[in-house]
Amino acid sequence: MQNEKFSIFLTIVKQLNQKEITPLLMGSVGLEIVTGENWEAQDLDIHVPGDKRGWEIPPEQAIYDWDDIMKAMLSLGYSFVDLHEHEFEKDGLAVGFGIMDTLPDFAGISLEELELHQQGDATYYLLTSEQYLKVYEASFKDSYRANKNNQKDKKKIAYLRDLI
Repeated sequence: MQNEKFSIFLTIVKQLNQKEITPLLMGSVGLEIVTGENWEAQDLDIHVPGDKRGWEIPPEQAIYDWDDIMKAMLSLGYSFVDLHEHEFEKDGLAVGFGIMDTLPDFAGISLEELELHQQGDATYYLLTSEQYLKVYEASFKDSYRANKNNQKDKKKIAYLRDLI
């Protein structure tokens, strides 16, 4: 499956790998790679190591190696948009960074269970279909996300349940 956003992700991964950061592809782009279905991804969601308390601490402390991530993204021509969302933008594409260390408490996914993938010289983690189902079910319970993405998440959950 040819996916332009996934190609962009791989470019970012290579920069992060040079800084010894192995990211996790989340969101619709990752789901597209796992399922082969087009989920009409609007942005890139990348999770990296950080404090498992997530939103409970100041955003400048939440993501480990934030300075290195910032330098990598700026070197790729991205503009920094929002510290709270850890978001960058380039050519209309938003790239947000989250914290992979929140997965155990949020969705019951152990970091040791994450599958490591290698594509060329890019090394990254990707969830399985079962793990995506856990994430979307947990997200669906979150009132902000439920109000924002209710119908999209319902379709993804139904699809993943049928797939599994």
